[in-house]
Amino acid sequence: MSIGTRIDEAGTLLAEGEDVLLRRDAGGRYRLDLRRVSAPPHGARVRVTGVLVEADLVDVDAVTAERSAA
Repeated sequence: MSIGTRIDEAGTLLAEGEDVLLRRDAGGRYRLDLRRVSAPPHGARVRVTGVLVEADLVDVDAVTAERSAA
């Protein structure tokens, strides 16, 4: 994907050092810039929307917790 691409991905939030990552359901990981939003705790299943600003960095617009199937 190229810089400026809109991102709408589901996955799991992870912590790696000071970085927050999204382990994508589609495979791979994105680093997340969460300066403008709050996020659920690490390990949560989420949907992330934002814009790709580096090869693996998303400027996040929103993080939404996904409901688990009951």
